[in-house]
Amino acid sequence: MKRRILLVDDEPAILLTLKALLEIHGFEVETATSARDAKSKLRSSSFAMVITDMRMESDQAGLEVARAAKKAAYQPAVALLTAFPMSDDEWRDDGADEMLVKPMNSTALIHQLEALLVAHEDRKRPVEKVARLVASAAKDRKVAPRGAPARS
Repeated sequence: MKRRILLVDDEPAILLTLKALLEIHGFEVETATSARDAKSKLRSSSFAMVITDMRMESDQAGLEVARAAKKAAYQPAVALLTAFPMSDDEWRDDGADEMLVKPMNSTALIHQLEALLVAHEDRKRPVEKVARLVASAAKDRKVAPRGAPARS
């Protein structure tokens, strides 16, 4: 999958700064300015990663985006971006893989995102392999018409 990121933040200065930083480092970035906008983009496109601000139109907006990303068939990595970190249980249960705390050094941010993408893709591989094997087996299986004896 391309290194395509959905970046979600309601503060234009942060959104544009992070977008520029990510693009300089070779990521393709699409932006959203609200949880609603992000959820729509998650349904209409696919991303390797979603980075979402935690507090936007509500204190839980980022978790809404994380939950929506978790339900996406393409299984993107999800990072919450916040100046108000919370305990691991609170955000991991909602589908986030990483908590990024603002403000952050840009080099450290890129390293964290690269590591998250690699780790996330490694976790996805066995699931994708099983799905391909099941699909292949179903395709190869010969199904006899109703009432006809099955062929071996």
